[in-house]
Amino acid sequence: MPKVTYIAHSGEENEVDLPVGWTLMQGATLNGIDGIEGECGGSCGCATCHVYIGEAWLDKLSAAAENEEEMLECTVSPRETNSRLGCQIKVTDELDGIVVRLPEEQS
Repeated sequence: MPKVTYIAHSGEENEVDLPVGWTLMQGATLNGIDGIEGECGGSCGCATCHVYIGEAWLDKLSAAAENEEEMLECTVSPRETNSRLGCQIKVTDELDGIVVRLPEEQS
């Protein structure tokens, strides 16, 4: 299973193994990692799973869809060039080792 490292705003790191096909949001919420709320349950209807993707991983992701781009305009913490919604990124074998930073707040 691919490994994902979630880094909280405080610097605390949590590394978890996630099944292929799960989203970064599911991985965080189902493993008790604080910092991702996922209020809409993964339907890209809120911005409470905002994450910052490690720069080395950005080229391995597909571009954000229009609805994700719109939701990223609603983030509580600052939007950065590497901002994405965790509910829109599915874990693949190619993403093994991905590093995801969590913003200071989601809502």
